[in-house]
Amino acid sequence: KSSGKPKKSARTVGDVLGKYHPHGDSACYKAMVLMAQPFSYRYPLIEGQGNWGSPDDPKSFAAMRYTEAKLSAYSELLLSELGQGTSEWQDNFDGSLKEPITLPARVPNILLNGTTGIAVGMATDIPPHNLREVVKGTIALIRNPQTSDEKLAEYIPAPDLPTKAEIITPPEELLKIQTTGRGSYRMRAVYTIEKNEIVITELPYQVSGSKVITQIADQMQAKKLPLVVDVRDESDH
Repeated sequence: KSSGKPKKSARTVGDVLGKYHPHGDSACYKAMVLMAQPFSYRYPLIEGQGNWGSPDDPKSFAAMRYTEAKLSAYSELLLSELGQGTSEWQDNFDGSLKEPITLPARVPNILLNGTTGIAVGMATDIPPHNLREVVKGTIALIRNPQTSDEKLAEYIPAPDLPTKAEIITPPEELLKIQTTGRGSYRMRAVYTIEKNEIVITELPYQVSGSKVITQIADQMQAKKLPLVVDVRDESDH
């Protein structure tokens, strides 16, 4: 629970593999890491302690024997109705335990945290959204299942990413993306001007700061940014 003490990640991974999902420990831990990274998930499902990677290098996390974790308050609230008969139960893979057939999340987590999937000949990429906006849209659909896409877009106008970068795609294009499920949106970094310096304070979602610096340096070397004389990283992560 979120109010309890964190446990070693290796113990959690072992419990998951031994009780519910006999898969590779590496794949299980990587999934756990993603759910703990605030720059990967809009609403992290796990509260981690230790080195869980950084925005510049999300895969630089420590081994599971070094990190600790527990459920986040969001996860606990998400699954708080599990014990209230909201789902049928079935045997686990070896018949030694019971597990819920479905996880009755109180809010549509797939919209809140987004997801990415690749299959044969197709792919999907659902961006994260704002909790309050999604709840308002969900309530509107419950009250009126025939709510139009345009009306729903008034409640959920655009994705809401973990960083504070700006979405610069026009509202009409965002509405088309929401109604058709196709398209892409554009984001812009947030910056301020301080004397003779341009200070970038926020980068778009899942953009590596070190790669951006490398690209700017390459442009400077190619004489394509004549007004820029220096670039440096002063981030604290």
